[in-house]
Amino acid sequence: MARLFGTDGVRGLANAELTPELALALAASAARVLAAHDRSHRPVAVVGRDPRASGEMLEAAVVAGLASAGADVLRVGVLPTPAVAYLVGALEADLGVMISASHNPMPDNGIKLFAAGGHKLPDSIEDEIEAGLNGEAAVRPTGTGVGRVSDVPDALDRYADHLVQATPHPLAGLKLVVDCANGASSLAAPEIYRRAGAEVIALYASPDGVNINEHCGSNHPEALRAAVVEHGADLGIAHDGDADRCVAVDAAGELVDGDQIMAVLALALSETGELAKDTLVATVMSNLGLHLAMRAHGITVVTTSVGDRYVLEELRASGFALGGEQSGHVVFPAYATTGDGLLTALRLMSRMAATGKPLGELAAVMNRLPQVLVNVPVADKAAVASSVEVRDAVGAVEAELGDEGRVLLRPSGTEQLVRVMVEAPAQSTAQEAADRLAGVVSAVS
Repeated sequence: MARLFGTDGVRGLANAELTPELALALAASAARVLAAHDRSHRPVAVVGRDPRASGEMLEAAVVAGLASAGADVLRVGVLPTPAVAYLVGALEADLGVMISASHNPMPDNGIKLFAAGGHKLPDSIEDEIEAGLNGEAAVRPTGTGVGRVSDVPDALDRYADHLVQATPHPLAGLKLVVDCANGASSLAAPEIYRRAGAEVIALYASPDGVNINEHCGSNHPEALRAAVVEHGADLGIAHDGDADRCVAVDAAGELVDGDQIMAVLALALSETGELAKDTLVATVMSNLGLHLAMRAHGITVVTTSVGDRYVLEELRASGFALGGEQSGHVVFPAYATTGDGLLTALRLMSRMAATGKPLGELAAVMNRLPQVLVNVPVADKAAVASSVEVRDAVGAVEAELGDEGRVLLRPSGTEQLVRVMVEAPAQSTAQEAADRLAGVVSAVS
C-alpha cells in the first residue's frame, strides 16, 4: 500500500479521497502518538485552515478527532500555513494542524502536521500516526479526559507582530500590489504589509470558499503583472493558497521568481554577516543563473532534492541561514520553521527600502538562463536510469554546453515520467538539446 503521507502532508479530493472520517482518524492518531511520546502533560494542538469550502468540514473532523483522543484544541481560523507553524511555537503547543491544499485547485484539500516548535514531523512519527489510524484498540478518554476546544482571537495579531519585528527596515514609501489568491493570506497579507509601512493595493482578497487559486495567485501572476504597471506600483507580490510561498513582479511588470528572490536576499544577508557560512541552500531545479551569480559574490550554493522538506532538513542539519525553491518557497530559519511567503516578501521589500534600489535592479544580479523542461512518458523509469545510451547522450550535451549550461534528468516520484531539464544561454539551444534527450529517453524505455 502506498504511504499516506506525501512530501507535504496528506492531500486528496476533499470528501472523496480526503474524507471527514479519515481526517478524524488522522487527528486522533496524531494526538495518541504525541501523548505516548510525552506523558508529562495533556497534549495541546493548534488548528488552522485556508478558506476553501471543504475546510470547514475537515476542520470540524480534525477538532473532533483531537478532542476525542484527549488533546486540547486551539482554533486559529483562516491563517497562512506559516502562521500556524509559528503559533505552535508561540503558544507552546505540542502539535499543529493546517488544513489546506496550498496551490491545488479548490476541490482538493490537505492536512499538514507540525511538531512542537512548528517543525515538520519526522518520517518516523508520520509512520506511527499512519500505523495507528484504525484506532480500534485505543482507550478513549471520558469525563474530564475529553479534550477541550477554544479559539485564539489574537492569532493574527501575534503572527503580524512577529513578522513586523523580523522586518529590518520600514517600508514607508513603497507601493505594493498583492495578489492573495483568494486564499489564507486574504486578510493577513494586506494587514501585515500595511503595518510594516507599505501602501497596499489588494487583489483577489475576497475568498468565498470556491475561488481560491482560481486564475490568480503565484501560479497565475498575469493579472498582478498588469496591475503593477496600471497602478504605478514599486512591485507586486503573489501568494499561493496557503501563503507559504511568493513570487514577485517588478515595476515594469516583469516576473521575479524564487531563484531571483533568493539571490537578492542572500546578498543582503551576506552584507550584514547573517548568511551562515556564506552558503545558500537550493534544490536541483534552481536555475544555473543562481549558481553563477552566487559564485561571483563568493557564496556557495548547496543543492538538495526537489521539495521544501529537503531544503528544511539541510538548513537544520548544517546550520545555514537561507534556503528555498524556484517556486518561491523561501525559508529563514532564524524567523520561521517553514516557508513563509509573507516573511519573504517583507524581507525583499526591506532590501528595496534600505538600498533605495528598484526591484528590477536588485534582481538583475542574477541572469536567469533559459530553462526547458520536457516530461517524457516511460514504461520503466529504472531502465532509463541504467541506460548507457541515455548516459552517453547526456554526456554529449553536457560537453556541448560546457560551463554555460546544465542537464538534469529526474524520474517523477508519482508518475511514469522522466523529467528532462536543460538550461543553456539561448532558448533555442536548450529546446533542441531537451528534445534530443527526450527522444533518447523515450526510445530506451
